[in-house]
Amino acid sequence: MSQDTAYIVMKNITKTFGKVIANDNVNFSVQKGEIHSLLGENGAGKSTLMNMLSGIYIPDSGSIFIRGEEVKFYSPKDSINAGIGMIHQHFKLVDTLSALENIIIGQKTGFFINKKSLENKIKEIISAFGLEVDLHKKVYDMSVGEKQNLEILKVLYRGAKILILDEPTAVLTPQETRKLFAIMRKMKEQGCAVIFISHKLNEVMEISDKITVLRKGKTVKTLNKSETNPQELTELMVGHPVDLSIKRLERQSSEVVLKVRNLRAVNEEGVEVLKGINFDLHAGEILSVAGIAGSGQKELCETIAGLYPVTSGEILFKEEDLVGKTPKEIISKGISMSFVPEDRLGMGLVAAMDIVDNILLKQYQTQKGLLLSRKPATAKAKEIIKKLDIQTPSIYHPIRDLSGGNIQKVLLGRELDTNPEVLITAYPVRGLDINTCYKIYDLLNEEKKKGVAILFIAEDLDSLIGLSDRIMVLSNGEVMGILDARKATKEEIGLMMLGEKIKKTEGAYAV
Repeated sequence: MSQDTAYIVMKNITKTFGKVIANDNVNFSVQKGEIHSLLGENGAGKSTLMNMLSGIYIPDSGSIFIRGEEVKFYSPKDSINAGIGMIHQHFKLVDTLSALENIIIGQKTGFFINKKSLENKIKEIISAFGLEVDLHKKVYDMSVGEKQNLEILKVLYRGAKILILDEPTAVLTPQETRKLFAIMRKMKEQGCAVIFISHKLNEVMEISDKITVLRKGKTVKTLNKSETNPQELTELMVGHPVDLSIKRLERQSSEVVLKVRNLRAVNEEGVEVLKGINFDLHAGEILSVAGIAGSGQKELCETIAGLYPVTSGEILFKEEDLVGKTPKEIISKGISMSFVPEDRLGMGLVAAMDIVDNILLKQYQTQKGLLLSRKPATAKAKEIIKKLDIQTPSIYHPIRDLSGGNIQKVLLGRELDTNPEVLITAYPVRGLDINTCYKIYDLLNEEKKKGVAILFIAEDLDSLIGLSDRIMVLSNGEVMGILDARKATKEEIGLMMLGEKIKKTEGAYAV
């Protein structure tokens, strides 16, 4: 692809952070009217490359060309002025403002704003790209899909012709993903260049025209979508063949380890976030929980772990009620419950501490005597690094300096070391590359074989269907139904996530 015909050309881009080479002579080109996917493991250099295209970082060496002309970006403002818009995973919206106010905030509109004229211009963009945005709706009343549409509308209003979408489907239902793909195809028709970053290979194969794979900071290959397949793409990302089948092990026991009955909880604003939840969890079972963001998954995890107040109901661990007990009391009773939270660094690990100290935080509760011994934690840190293939300079390296995938493996390794009877794991593979995801699926299956009861909260419906025994769907704090994972479809789960109750359920208490 030549500089003259490509819309975007990034040529021999290099970027280092200290001794780490994030991008090493990377070459990347996108044509006008093309959807181009960017693939790679965590730490492969995708985000760094896109942060240079969006003006957040400045390359150490190399050149960026837009429409054949070399450009230099010193800030995100320079990138926006060149017609580039990036939709980040975490939306940059003001919750208390309407959609219209979020679009025009910070824009050069002069002293007097003709709101009607602006609204008409925005409505033209909505119509041209098939966006669904209620301009007068407050952001706090919007679904995740609506917020994402608003973010796209914002950058299109600013004149963006190049769009970077970073993991845009991570928290969308299948129905919302289909709508997003329809918008992306409209952008393509209108001559935009769309860069799509995702770990979901089925989506990459569905929406892309071309795919570029990065590995360890270098460009491995650019392929036409029609001439490749998920197996080849995975091998290019990882550097060796990977088995892409998710193994579902048969449940060996009918013993109920955990019973949840009529569980209710209210948040600080007085809103009921759990509305009479009922289910059983068996030994050696993976019960998955599906739901759009904010449906009560986080609160459910935290109530069981003793971290969130319960207004009524029971959480029975081997017939003993856990409601009202603190996490420390739960541990002191010999109830083994490991909790991998959604917010890893805020709640799971201490970022400034190294791996040894983070393991010590968990072990000190069970150590006897006044003085703590570091030897068991040091030995365990070495064991976890070897077993889970954690990439770190040493066991004494601060957690915050590790990649997302390695942080996740440290947390999961530490939690599984307690030999739990119940494992609550919230979003353990969120934002992780395919190779790390499959290692974590294998870890969960190993625990299942030992008879551990696993409550697995995740967003990727393919993995939920492939790994689980049953799938419980939450919507707005209520259980919409519990499905046999062998018979469940993504469409059925998606409708339930949006609030449609099923008449026939596979049983809250048994399957």
